[in-house]
Amino acid sequence: MKPTLRVSLTSVAALLLSPILLNAGSATAQTKSGAHHPVHHASAAARAKPKAPACPGDPLPTMSATIPVVAGCPATLYSLRYIDTLPGTGESAAARKFLTVNYTGYLADGTVFDTSLGKHPITFPYGAHQVITGWDTGFEGMNVGGKRRLYIPYQLAYGAAGRAPVIPAKAELIFDVELLAVSDTPPTPAPAMDGPHPATSQKPVAPADRTAQPAKPGEPTQPATSPDEPAKKPATAAPESDMHVSTPPKR
Repeated sequence: MKPTLRVSLTSVAALLLSPILLNAGSATAQTKSGAHHPVHHASAAARAKPKAPACPGDPLPTMSATIPVVAGCPATLYSLRYIDTLPGTGESAAARKFLTVNYTGYLADGTVFDTSLGKHPITFPYGAHQVITGWDTGFEGMNVGGKRRLYIPYQLAYGAAGRAPVIPAKAELIFDVELLAVSDTPPTPAPAMDGPHPATSQKPVAPADRTAQPAKPGEPTQPATSPDEPAKKPATAAPESDMHVSTPPKR
């Protein structure tokens, strides 16, 4: 009976110890699993490419993954801004087309420094660098019949120096423009003036009489004036008038 009792006690001890061994094995497995887990995440983090920061304002352009990412948000040095006050329904403005435009230009203090209203609209090849840069790009997306207000920084207008005495240094310009026509060739030029400048208007002087017939042979030549009358001074041509011609924003 004694040997049988000893075997039973051993069996009971083994049964009592088995849960402890099972828990210990489970803890060991979890420890080993946990030890490999951070290594896995560290490797993924090392492979992940850093994202560009979220910045306020206009989103950055989509760039190739080969361009290195830099920290920070971009700052705007200057920009051309506009408000469409009346959408157009005609032909669209396009590069190298000739645009015919009515305009009024303002300084920020309200001074009207130039306008085509009451004179003649301006025609220029769009994008050909014959006007200020703000005009070479400011009609993008416009259609004939449309009206727009342009806010042009000095960098896209007359620069830091301006154009004395009309345009001050570093002057932002404001233009109200209306797109009148778009054509492949320049239109027939309008007359350069509506009339002579009022300050120089004069009545024309009658030219000297050059229609007198030559004297017949054997007859004395008649003098142009009688001996008792003083000779008239020869007529002189009228001085040329100082014509007022409107100039475009920049040529």
